[in-house]
This record gives sequence, C-alpha cells and structure tokens, in this order.
Amino acid sequence: MTFRGIIKIEQEEEWFVATCLENNIASQGKTINEAMENLKEAIALYYEDDTNKEELNFIQNEQVYITTLEMAL
Repeated sequence: MTFRGIIKIEQEEEWFVATCLENNIASQGKTINEAMENLKEAIALYYEDDTNKEELNFIQNEQVYITTLEMAL
C-alpha cells in the first residue's frame, strides 16, 4: 500500500518539525531529511493498527487542493 500525504515542515529553534496534514502525525529531526525519515516511521507505525487503515482508505480517496492567500488586513 502506498501513502500519499501533504507534509508541512517548520523550523522550531534547532529542530525541524514535519507534520502530516491528513492525519496530524508529527515528528522532528535536526535536519529536514531527518524529520522526514522520522515522520515516515511514525506514519508507518500509525497505520499498522487495522482501525487506522480504514481511515487511510478514506484519506487516499479525497481530492486535496492547496493554494496560498495574500491579502491586506
């Protein structure tokens, strides 16, 4: 099975935090690559549970649109 997700990466002091927006799973690392590798492991562990696999089928069938918004306040 393949997982496809949108990942947000933010730097918090000396750490990079990678968060999957579909399931709100997050992990961190000293580099972006380390944060992504740790996140992959966390996602794999999360979907080992059969209950969470049902959620995965729903997520993978959704269409997602991403854009940016800039406006004066």
